[in-house]
Amino acid sequence: MKFHKLLMTTIAILMVITLIAGCTPAPTQVAETTEEQQPEPEPVEVKDLVTWFQYDEKNMDPKAGEAVGNDYLRKTMPAFNEEFKDKYNWVNQPKAFDKMEAELINLVQAGGDVPDIYELFNSVNNFYQNGTVQDLTEWATAQPWFKDLDSSALAACTGPDGKLYCVPLAQRPQLVFVWKDRFPNGYPTTIPDFMEQAEALKEQGFYAITFFGSTDKGGSGVYRGLFTMISSFGGRYDDGAGSMLLNTPENVAAIKFIRELVAKGYAPETVFAGGFEEETSYKDSTAGSFPTSLHSWKFQSKLTAPSGTQFNKGTSDDPLDAIAAGDLFLAHFPASDGKVPGCGTLPEALAIPVGAKNTEGAKEFINWLISSEQYPAFVESVGGGLPALKSALSDPTFQTPLIQQASEVISESSCRPWFGTLTRPAEAQPLIMNALYKAIKEVPESEIEAVLTQAQDEYNAGE
Repeated sequence: MKFHKLLMTTIAILMVITLIAGCTPAPTQVAETTEEQQPEPEPVEVKDLVTWFQYDEKNMDPKAGEAVGNDYLRKTMPAFNEEFKDKYNWVNQPKAFDKMEAELINLVQAGGDVPDIYELFNSVNNFYQNGTVQDLTEWATAQPWFKDLDSSALAACTGPDGKLYCVPLAQRPQLVFVWKDRFPNGYPTTIPDFMEQAEALKEQGFYAITFFGSTDKGGSGVYRGLFTMISSFGGRYDDGAGSMLLNTPENVAAIKFIRELVAKGYAPETVFAGGFEEETSYKDSTAGSFPTSLHSWKFQSKLTAPSGTQFNKGTSDDPLDAIAAGDLFLAHFPASDGKVPGCGTLPEALAIPVGAKNTEGAKEFINWLISSEQYPAFVESVGGGLPALKSALSDPTFQTPLIQQASEVISESSCRPWFGTLTRPAEAQPLIMNALYKAIKEVPESEIEAVLTQAQDEYNAGE
């Protein structure tokens, strides 16, 4: 009996030991890790940064009208994508300069896919009126570059409500390109002097001036030289409070002056041809002067000076070479008695549309372009005018005859955007241009005031 109890106890002990042994984990075997077995890094999300510029980096033609901007994008896009390779990928969608504004407005209103950055080079008021672009006031005023922006440049990006709707990077003021040998004593500073020299040039078989006087290109003649002439008489297109005002003594005096230029043969008939034909007589120097935007040098080529010297590379270097050679210079338009020389101005700016998918990326993009490493190249090429940052004028990039002469001319002029306080500039532009064309070209002098009144009443009725 005792033996039996001892056996049972022994068996029980063995069973417990076996159970405990079975529950004890086996020693861990440390496996050697290889490079291939390392955990995969988390994928980085790279967002597209979509821009709308009037330039196409894929257009390799060195003689294309947009060649300067095309080349800039082609060089700069890879640099941005490399610097922001873990965050953004710059994708440009080139757009026609005279159609992109309407396209963006329609897309925003329809809730379509809009870009993150829009190149703005006309009136911000139309976008303000249609709720097209974002209010950048709070963000922009907090940036270190804001206090360095020129007040005229800021005004061109400020809506009627006083808020900032774009960031100006460059200014594109209107001034006059002048062939020196047609005006060897300098460009006239008064209207009587201008008319006297215009008559002398006519006797030699030349024109004193050519300008954009057609209704082509959506009425862009409103600001392509005409506003510079009109504002030099103290004229403007608005009343300062949002309404159109064309029938003023100053505007009528300016129109009579322009009518006389045409009637006396001081300007060629091509000023009314459209299709940029008005440039022809400037390019071959049969016309001695051409009021237009400073940035138009990017689109000028194949120039012939009065001496016969040809600047004929067929690229935007041609006007720069002509200025450097002293054959071509910049001037302000002559002013009427008691007035300051007029000067229309427009911005080269960047806006962020309402509905943009990558707003934060767009803001980083703007800051990147305004950095000291990137800013001069943008202004010089895409901007084509004066830097909006006042301190940038001392940069070596802008120590050129073109920019230095332009800076001096603008300092002696009164520059302002043509649209003033008009909140519907897209509607106003062709309306004003049609009225100016009619008053200059088609009706008797006695009907000038009636034509101007009809146009302003039509616009104001839509308020």
